[in-house]
Amino acid sequence: MFWDDRLVSYDFGPGHPMNPVRVELTMALARELGVLDRPGVRVSGFAPADDKLLRLVHEEAYIAAVKHAGATGLPEPRHGLGTDDNPVFLGMHDASALVTGASVAAAEAVWTGRAEHAANISGGLHHALSGAASGFCVYNDPAIAIAWLLENGAERVAYVDIDVHHGDGVQAAFYDDPRVLTISLHETPRTLFPGTGFPTETGADGTAVNVSLPPGTNDASWLRAFDAVVPQLLRRFRPQVLVTQQGADSHALDPLAHLILSVDGQRTAYAALHRLAHETAGGRWVLTGGGGYELVQVVPRAWTHLLAEASGDPVPPGTETPEGWREFVRQRTGEIAPRRMTDGTDVVEVHRWGNGYDPANPVDQAILATRREVFPEHGLDPMTDE
Repeated sequence: MFWDDRLVSYDFGPGHPMNPVRVELTMALARELGVLDRPGVRVSGFAPADDKLLRLVHEEAYIAAVKHAGATGLPEPRHGLGTDDNPVFLGMHDASALVTGASVAAAEAVWTGRAEHAANISGGLHHALSGAASGFCVYNDPAIAIAWLLENGAERVAYVDIDVHHGDGVQAAFYDDPRVLTISLHETPRTLFPGTGFPTETGADGTAVNVSLPPGTNDASWLRAFDAVVPQLLRRFRPQVLVTQQGADSHALDPLAHLILSVDGQRTAYAALHRLAHETAGGRWVLTGGGGYELVQVVPRAWTHLLAEASGDPVPPGTETPEGWREFVRQRTGEIAPRRMTDGTDVVEVHRWGNGYDPANPVDQAILATRREVFPEHGLDPMTDE
């Protein structure tokens, strides 16, 4: 676990959805539940990313613009800095480089064998493009971590993004690079930012994979889509490292999107990713946070489940949140914290794709559209799992 209290300096200011209190509350909950004190869990420091690392993905002129904006407070419109989504704040470069440094440190720890799994929950800023900020993201830390792995000898890296928004910046960074498989499950771009992520965006040799889900997709349908696409492709691709982005904004309470997952559905997805890291990537798993704008009710519980899952000792869903944490939430935000680590949702057994396709079901339509576009490129049958 890579953490520094200065990570909360990634702050676009009052009223912005990307409030760093969500990360602060997550760390407090994970500590109170003892997740960070478990055997085999280390909380480590790290160095911020330097310009050489940032240039693995970002243009030099863009890095200079971020530095200038962060030093002066002045917008850089050509580089997407100073918009409603990406307002300029003092110290912007330093804060963004710190987030990136944590993700690169996680990648390095896993690649060198110092850790089997490594996490940066402040990371997952997957919208940033090579020359522009986008969607609350200044530097694209998961893309830079993947680029670092490639620079240091990795030949196959898989990236799975379960944020409600398309992982467009990471896809763009590796769209023509068959060494990187990017898989994104997200709300359809017809109804949600950033307007990309259609199944027809397939990259080099079918290594860009997009599952575009309709508004209203619930736990069971989302997990069916995951099960119908992700395991098969990871097994064929055989990545040396699995990098994942766990945006919590697929939750029903999230104010910016329209899927209706529960915390219980989300933690089920985390467990599936953990299993796949062991099955397909030798256990080498780099995990990040991402989006998530229900700051109290959703993100802290979801990401505490994520960290606990990565530790090998999941938190039972019926666990009560600690009284001390609930009081901290009240003092810090004025809100009433959730009392349990569950939404009380029964995550039913996944109705697997091999059990039949329903042509009238919009989720099944979305699944089949993706499988038809990319499965043949990997020697897989779109209609079966063979």
